Amino acid sequence: MLYRNNPKNGDELSILGFGAMRLPMKEDMSIDEAKATEQLRYAIDNGVNYVDTAWPYHMGASEPFLASALADGYREKVRLATKLPTWLVNSREDMDRFLNAQLERLNTDHIDYYLIHGLNGGSWEKMKELGVTVFLDSAKADGRIINAGFSFHGNGKDFPVIVDDYDWDFCQIQYNYMDERNQAGTEGLEYAASKGLGVVIMEPLRGGNLASPVPPEVECIWNEAQTERSAAEWGLRWVWDHPEVTVVLSGMNELSQIKENLRIADEAEPNMLTESELQLVGNVESKYREMMKAGCTGCRYCMPCPASVDIPTCLETYNNLHMFKDEMSSKMMYAMRLAGVVSLDEPHFASQCVKCGECLERCPQDLPIPDLLEEVVRDLEGDDLDERVKMVKMMFFRE
Repeated sequence: MLYRNNPKNGDELSILGFGAMRLPMKEDMSIDEAKATEQLRYAIDNGVNYVDTAWPYHMGASEPFLASALADGYREKVRLATKLPTWLVNSREDMDRFLNAQLERLNTDHIDYYLIHGLNGGSWEKMKELGVTVFLDSAKADGRIINAGFSFHGNGKDFPVIVDDYDWDFCQIQYNYMDERNQAGTEGLEYAASKGLGVVIMEPLRGGNLASPVPPEVECIWNEAQTERSAAEWGLRWVWDHPEVTVVLSGMNELSQIKENLRIADEAEPNMLTESELQLVGNVESKYREMMKAGCTGCRYCMPCPASVDIPTCLETYNNLHMFKDEMSSKMMYAMRLAGVVSLDEPHFASQCVKCGECLERCPQDLPIPDLLEEVVRDLEGDDLDERVKMVKMMFFRE
């Protein structure tokens, strides 16, 4: 296992982190605790020392599971990360209440890496108004948390604002070769690192979509490589090639996945990919983009929309549906990202479009956005949208 230094505190963290959001499950959808414990302890025994969870993972069961899985001395071997559920916080007192509950659920007296969960510009402003910076200072002072950070799912322009608004120890961003210009992106990665923050990466394989199944058109490109590697290995190596990256989280739920990722993490040094290998990954990205139904670059010049449609996110989810052919996941992600449940605001669905045409005047790609939004409604909304929104609210304990 290779390790990288968190420049803010000197911690030596394993470049592979264990994400506890996609643990193996039984047929009744509960965590297969025996299997998950075996997998987690195997990863730790082989060098993983960063474990990440959150309040809502596995419908609230992830944190209590880790309390038992990290018994027998395993808690002392890892830096444990969990997150404050921002969408449930309505007061300064709520912050202490959730943190204290998490300490009890995790059976620990401190959280090594504590994150404010899923920030964007609006939710960060709300958290500041409620006193989150005072909360973090207090919790660090009394030892309940050791390092303070945030995870981010907002617009790129909001990311440096949040980085600069508090003396963070680390941050967590979505990053992979398809998301260099999405959310925080490469610019955000480099900005956070320039400020001395450790950077934890989530979704290095876009929820597994960049690993399997691989479209034949993409497989042909990977087969051109001089060194034979799986699509998952190429994706992970690409992220680890960036020296600004500290830890890459992987939601591993099969022992074969853990063993493959451990093998890669034994040798994935920064700047190891050759120019020809980087070009190969670039060719794969281009092929995926050719397969997109909408040529949206995520520049957000179309925003804000007078009808509150989040046009770039609608088109991104629509493209993912057609690139990766995973209808169930795409429809759930559409509801999760656009219902306003986690972002603490109003819905932003494509069906809210009133065809005012303002986006047409702003789009540098000259996309027929209102027509594309009609296709989004057809493919991603449907009669079951309300049920999916209810499921999202249940997942995040909003009703």
